[in-house]
Amino acid sequence: MNETVARRVTGIAGIATAAALIVEVPLYFVYSGPPPDWNVLTRLLIGVFALAFLIVFVTAFRELVKAADPAHEWVGTMAFAAGLVYTTVTLVSSGLEAGAVIAADHPIDPTIAVSGTYILYGSISRLMLALFLTAVGYGISRTDLLPRWTGRSAFVLAGVNLLFVPSLFFGNTPAHFYAANGWGTTAMMGAILSYWLLALGVSICRSATRRLPAGSPAPRH
Repeated sequence: MNETVARRVTGIAGIATAAALIVEVPLYFVYSGPPPDWNVLTRLLIGVFALAFLIVFVTAFRELVKAADPAHEWVGTMAFAAGLVYTTVTLVSSGLEAGAVIAADHPIDPTIAVSGTYILYGSISRLMLALFLTAVGYGISRTDLLPRWTGRSAFVLAGVNLLFVPSLFFGNTPAHFYAANGWGTTAMMGAILSYWLLALGVSICRSATRRLPAGSPAPRH
């Protein structure tokens, strides 16, 4: 995969991930009590597609770093590994929630009823995302892949995620901002990630058209 193709694939995957997350997050706030099954299963299904797109993104980003500077391939690999762990943890959480909702004979709020997902969605996911974002930010800054704001914003977002890692000590009330499954720890951080991925994806797609210097032949496929 050459660099131009890697940029296009990475950018499109980032935009697709962001779009799915942007649609998913508001569904958590439609109902004040236990939501109907269709609401929970719909948002989980959208989330699964978002995570599938994210796998493509982290894989293509590794190739993008490798193409830009082989000496920093390890950074792309770290971003890939952390992103894959985050994706796996979130997919497991989604499966636990969906299973509980399908098995229940009455509407339940899986953000409360499924205790096994508290720190999977919360502290564990925040730590894995912090590692992923740090690797992305470092890879961008060391290889000059993208404008400086993309790397700096990745570092800032990584720091914000780290701030939510201790939230597991503050109960399990989703209505609270800072709790193991609080709306700040989970939904807000998911929303911020989605819009950051959208901006990053657009930036990567735009950069794909500016890689070849004037007079250079188009890449062969």
